[in-house]
Amino acid sequence: MENDRFEECMHRIRNGDKNALKEIYEEYNAYIFHLLLGITGNYQDAEDITVDFFIKLWDLSERYTPGGGHKRWMTVIARNMALDHLRSRGREVPLEPQEMGTQIDADPQIEKGYDEVIEDMSLATALDSLTPAEREVVHMKVIGDLTFKHIAEILRIPMGTVTWRYRQAISKLRRCGYEAL
Repeated sequence: MENDRFEECMHRIRNGDKNALKEIYEEYNAYIFHLLLGITGNYQDAEDITVDFFIKLWDLSERYTPGGGHKRWMTVIARNMALDHLRSRGREVPLEPQEMGTQIDADPQIEKGYDEVIEDMSLATALDSLTPAEREVVHMKVIGDLTFKHIAEILRIPMGTVTWRYRQAISKLRRCGYEAL
């Protein structure tokens, strides 16, 4: 979505047009979700925060100022929401599945997607080898398709630090067998 179209949608949202929010949602839902997943490392948390993000976008429509780069603006909001969520969760102690009495049984219907699940698990394991700061930079660069300069502005750190974190992360991922990044 181009800046002009986004700005038009934000104007329509300020006037109560829910279809404008739907347009933004359809365009950016996957982007925001994957960005949040990269920060939180948890699928359910990313889903929950994504929903909250679009509600907040509606509420923030009055504060949006055109011309500043809407994608970067949304990235900062989503990142801050994820960090707030992680800070609030820092006081919680998650239960292990055994403690909840959950038993995972194999389902023969799942076998057809087995290779895809193993591949996803391998990538998840590889991403777990990264520090949270490295993972955040990789997600913003690869999934968010942001430049190192924009990442540095969003994270408020020097661009050299961003590129160093990215190189460190890519090096770790290559050791885990991921060459495509």
